[in-house]
Amino acid sequence: MKLTSFTDYSLRVLIYLAARPGSRATIGEIAAAFEISEHHLTKVVHFLGKSGWLSNVRGKGGGMELALEPEQIGVGAVVRETEGEARPAECFGEEGGQCAITPACQLRGVLAEAVAAFYAVLDRYTLADLVRNRQAVAKLLFFERRA
Repeated sequence: MKLTSFTDYSLRVLIYLAARPGSRATIGEIAAAFEISEHHLTKVVHFLGKSGWLSNVRGKGGGMELALEPEQIGVGAVVRETEGEARPAECFGEEGGQCAITPACQLRGVLAEAVAAFYAVLDRYTLADLVRNRQAVAKLLFFERRA
């Protein structure tokens, strides 16, 4: 299953902030660290704030920080929220798509099982698990890029 760049960027923002606990960051700082578009990150940060994972402060001295402890942010929940309903094939759409064998197809069940397994793995991890190597991540994000 391929994740959208929106999900990828969402996870990157959360990892960045978890690697710097208790600190605020700006969209510009995160965009520079990952070499990605500030415009795309603005949408991501707004979404993460509305979803309750970020606390966003506007104005001078503003920025964003995690609204929850990293242990409270499930990777599976973030991916589900950012990806929307999983549709690995055309037949998962509301109208079943245009496939001639949809009424008798067994592939749909196999793919549904695969999606469930994918999320079952993600559900075993939290943001805290993704930054267990916080010092290594911080070194890459906050020190090497500035040199």
